[in-house]
Amino acid sequence: MNKPAILGGTPAVSSEKEELFHWPIVTEEDISAVTGVLRRGSMSGTDITKEFEAKYAAWNGIRYALGTCNGTAAMASAIWACGVGAGDEVICPSMTYWASCAAVLTFGATVNFADADPETFCLDPRDIEHRIGPRTRAIIVVNYAGMPADLDAITAIARKHGIKVIEDNSHAQGSVCKGRMCGSIGDIAGTSLMSGKSFAIGEAGIITTSDRELYERCIAFGHYERTGAPSRFNPVDSQITMEDLLPFSGLPLGAVKHRMNQTCSAMGLVQLKYYPERIAEIDRAMNYFADGLDRIPGLRVVRPAPGSGSCKGGWYFSLCHYRSEELAGLSAADFAAAVAAEGVPCRNGANRPLHLHNFFHYADIFHQGAPTAIAFGQRDVRQGPGALPVTERTPETVLQIPTFRHFDRAAIDRHIEAFEKVARHAAQIRAARNPR
Repeated sequence: MNKPAILGGTPAVSSEKEELFHWPIVTEEDISAVTGVLRRGSMSGTDITKEFEAKYAAWNGIRYALGTCNGTAAMASAIWACGVGAGDEVICPSMTYWASCAAVLTFGATVNFADADPETFCLDPRDIEHRIGPRTRAIIVVNYAGMPADLDAITAIARKHGIKVIEDNSHAQGSVCKGRMCGSIGDIAGTSLMSGKSFAIGEAGIITTSDRELYERCIAFGHYERTGAPSRFNPVDSQITMEDLLPFSGLPLGAVKHRMNQTCSAMGLVQLKYYPERIAEIDRAMNYFADGLDRIPGLRVVRPAPGSGSCKGGWYFSLCHYRSEELAGLSAADFAAAVAAEGVPCRNGANRPLHLHNFFHYADIFHQGAPTAIAFGQRDVRQGPGALPVTERTPETVLQIPTFRHFDRAAIDRHIEAFEKVARHAAQIRAARNPR
């Protein structure tokens, strides 16, 4: 095998067809659906969105779906709907995007961060129960990088303590956990549908639940035009029935407008028609790629075990375990740099730990003269370096690898060759990168 490119050799991958990685797949059918909304001037309506919600709910195996303007809004609605308020606590993984839990502080509550499972990098059920206190209201579970979390174990803990489970399913549209669709297993789920996600329809989000009360609370929080008070844009379609919400019909209790733009829901209807077959091809391509990488010492792709009844949907943000001790001590950062030199996008690490971010330690959102994380009488559960070792070590133990959107055996083989070449010359690369 020739010399690695980082040491002066020829790259394994000189160029690839752009469509192998391009996402989302947008066709004339999508464009026609969007321009139809624009021509009608119905961007702020709800007729197309309601149709999309119904079809998305049926596909997701859930009773109710509610479109939102983005995934951040979906998560904020779900958190509020679960009763989180001033002085409360929510448990959440630290290895996730801030939108999973930042809204908790805006409701006067605090986040008690938990560590990641070293195998899946989702929330570790073993690090939950000791964090539950008298003011814990919910557990936020992120199906991280498309990998289903251990939802059976987590929901069992939540039921034992009478608290809610909120899924952040923004990475896992179409992922399956032991035969059940992610986004349908917790009490409620919030999902981003922005253009970078596996199910991408623009800057949009969606809430899914089978709990009518939670659904109606989400409507009351950010969908004033759907609460029984008529508006000039939309007919009444959902009468809020709960006594604590009904008096406020027509004005959003969150003082926000979470309505989905109908250019997004129109695109969503088209994308949903083809999404199952498209992610099936992604799954075929990525499992072939993963099989090749798994044969290389020190590498093992993060994916459900064969025969588990689980899958990764669109393989958003594909990750690989990295073990430097099997590769002559070459660091993950140097391995990734060497693979990138071969013409294959590769980086080390994953999301930066949220429990170390100043926002969750010092931000005084309400100008109270004290950090919001403790300003409403919450327990001080803030954590510093070393508190969550699995999460904090991901720059050393994780690689971000390409996600193929189509199955092309020859192209995938070239990418596997790039990883193989770097692994075979790990000792030489380490010596060159760290001369004594």
